[in-house]
Amino acid sequence: MLRRCHHLAATIHDPGKIRVPAEILSKPSKLNDLEFLLIQSHSQAGYDILKDVHFPWPIADIVLQHHERVDGSGYPLGLKGEQILLEAKIMAVADVVEAISSHRPYRAGLGTDSALAEIEANRGKLYEARVVDACLKLFRELNYKLESL
Repeated sequence: MLRRCHHLAATIHDPGKIRVPAEILSKPSKLNDLEFLLIQSHSQAGYDILKDVHFPWPIADIVLQHHERVDGSGYPLGLKGEQILLEAKIMAVADVVEAISSHRPYRAGLGTDSALAEIEANRGKLYEARVVDACLKLFRELNYKLESL
């Protein structure tokens, strides 16, 4: 049951990006401050889209919190530590690994090794330690590969 929650949350974790202009999402250069604020607004927008849909899991809250960081430096609410749902912490690590590994309009994909180095360097700071450990085990010991790479 929890696995279905994670799969559903992962599949629909960024619905709020529909409210961000496409030219900002695909901009090939550095975002200005206003554009970055618009990008950051997608978590709240996603929550607003999903909050009234009745899921058996807290999907809207996971969407809202997936850019929060353990040290409180994330957005949109600046939550920290145990204030952040475990599912959102899992989504945060998965999102970062995918984002760093994959091609973006402003840069080529940096690969899985770079992504794993990022989460490992920030284990317990930005990302939940046990989630990072599970992710590293998945890639390094169980030889998981991202499908799109």
